Amino acid sequence: MLSYQGKFRARKPVILPLSGVFLALSCAATSPEHGSCSPSTEIVQVAAGIYVRPGHAAVVFEGDDIANLSVIVGDRCVAVIDTGSSAAEGRALSCAIRGVTDRPVCYVINTHVHPDHMLGNAAFAKPGVEFVGHAKLPRALALRGDLYLERASAHGGHELDASHIVFPERTVTGTVELDIGGRILTVRAHNSAHTDHDLSVLDSTSNTAFVGDLVFLEHLPVIDGSINGWIDALEELSGESIDYIVPGHGPPRAPWPAAAAPTLEYLTELRDKVRSWTSSGGDLASAQANIDLSQRAEWLLVDRYHQRNVGAAFQELEWEDWTNDD
Repeated sequence: MLSYQGKFRARKPVILPLSGVFLALSCAATSPEHGSCSPSTEIVQVAAGIYVRPGHAAVVFEGDDIANLSVIVGDRCVAVIDTGSSAAEGRALSCAIRGVTDRPVCYVINTHVHPDHMLGNAAFAKPGVEFVGHAKLPRALALRGDLYLERASAHGGHELDASHIVFPERTVTGTVELDIGGRILTVRAHNSAHTDHDLSVLDSTSNTAFVGDLVFLEHLPVIDGSINGWIDALEELSGESIDYIVPGHGPPRAPWPAAAAPTLEYLTELRDKVRSWTSSGGDLASAQANIDLSQRAEWLLVDRYHQRNVGAAFQELEWEDWTNDD
């Protein structure tokens, strides 16, 4: 059990049309803290004061720059939502921030425990920065942190120590409002969905929600919580008046609620098929070998994650009949 105390490769700028123009900023800024930022990275401005470092589809610990990382600039300070899969990735993001504002980072909000979203935290661990996470995030970190460090060390070629795991100082059970100056961010803790400790963040100024891995686009969704809870969470969020979301994986911004559809369709189809399999007495091994998805060609990384998702759904859904009989 852990008891911690709390690279970007140069890429071609991404310009994506979506009800307006995204501004791709190549950040090779210089700051007293980081010196010259090299190599550089591009972050994409998706709305006034909102920037995203787009990720790309890859398997965790087998690639870098995987998740979308977000930056919200207020009049007083900056909030960072997720920090990447390594301290180097976090430092590059920090450097990119210096290229667009001289306001300090005051909050780092982690949407969940997965290492492509929060192993960059160490780059922001300094006085004046408060880390925010779901109330269940500390337990998830304590259970998984050693494994994450071991695998990240193997991937990066050098050993990481406990300082690379940064626990939240403020935990959220319902909702919390964070004021970064002229912008109020509403941080919301969800019931078990993608994980059992997902957070989303709503920026009221732009009416943009940062939903972490509650929404996957392009990259096949990955179940690490509850398939039933995840469907419920997306259906609830789909009824809310949000203009755009920043998903955990996929394009840096997408219209809402249309962006929920691919994840919802995949999860609903998977649930229906697994329920049918368990109700007919099928076992887990045969389910994983035989349950496919109808829109396989529309997703990346299907071969790496779909069979795993079948297993996760099976273990949750096989008990439904027993529960209903009680």
